Amino acid sequence: MHVHAHPDDESSKGAASTAKYVAEGVDVHVATCTGGERGSILNPAFEHPGILENPELIAEIRREEMDKAREILGITQDWLGFVDSGWPEGNPKPPLEEGCFALVPIEEAAAPLVRLIRSFRPHVLTTYDENGGYPHPDHIKCHEVSVYAFEAAADPERYPDLGEAWQVQKLYYHHGWSRARIEAINAAMERHGLESPYKDWLETREIDPEHEKRLTTRVPCSEYFEVRDRALIAHATQIDPNGFWFAVPREVQAEAWPTEDYELVKSFVDTQLPEDDLFAGLR
Repeated sequence: MHVHAHPDDESSKGAASTAKYVAEGVDVHVATCTGGERGSILNPAFEHPGILENPELIAEIRREEMDKAREILGITQDWLGFVDSGWPEGNPKPPLEEGCFALVPIEEAAAPLVRLIRSFRPHVLTTYDENGGYPHPDHIKCHEVSVYAFEAAADPERYPDLGEAWQVQKLYYHHGWSRARIEAINAAMERHGLESPYKDWLETREIDPEHEKRLTTRVPCSEYFEVRDRALIAHATQIDPNGFWFAVPREVQAEAWPTEDYELVKSFVDTQLPEDDLFAGLR
C-alpha cells in the first residue's frame, strides 16, 4: 500500500516500482488523502473553460485523471476523503483554510487509513519522510497520518470499531531525487551530448548528506519507466508532456539510475541492508 497526498503523487513517486510489482502479481493499493481540489493547472497546454474559477470542476477532472492513471498502473485505489490544503504563498505565508487536511486532528485524519489498512491487510506500506518529500502541508500531514496509522492499525485497543487489527510488516519512506541520482543522470546526459535540465539544480541546491545516507533500498524497475510516464501524462492538469519530467530520454535514465529508491524505517521481518526489493524478508 502506498499512501499519497494528492492524485498524481502515485505516478510521480514510485510508479515504476509499482508497475513492476503489479506485473509480478502483487496486489498494490493506493490511498489518496485528498482530492487535489486546490491544485494549480501546471500544464500550459491544458485548457478547460471555467476550471480556474471552479474548485469542484478541478476535483472532478482530477478524479477522472486518477481513474486513467489507476488503469495504466494496474492498481486499486481509495480516496481518504480530505480536502486539499493548497500551497500557501507569501512571506509570511497566509493561514491554511479551515477544514483542510493539514488541520484535521491526527486521530481523526488517521481513522480512514486505519480502516483501509485493516481491510486491505498490506505487508508493506510506503509514504513520505518527515519533510513530506517537499514541505507541502498535505505531504507532511500524509507522513504523520501514515506513521500514526501504521502503528494504530496493529493495536486492537485503538479504533476497535474499524476492523480486526493488522500488523504491516515493513514501513518505507520514498527517496526520490537524491543528489547522487541527479549527478548520475546529469553525467549521462553530458556523455550523450545532450543538454541536461539539472545543471543549474546541481549548482544551486543545498544538500543534506545525512538524509542521503538514509537510503536503504533500490528497486530495479527501468523496464517500467514507460508505464510510469504514461501514468504521469494521464494527470493532464499537472503534467506537461513536453516539460521537465520528460527532458531526459528514458534510455539515459535507465543507464544512469535504473532504480526507484526507498528508506526502510521499520521492519518486523529479518532483512539485510542494502535491499533491492520492498518484499525482502517476506518472499
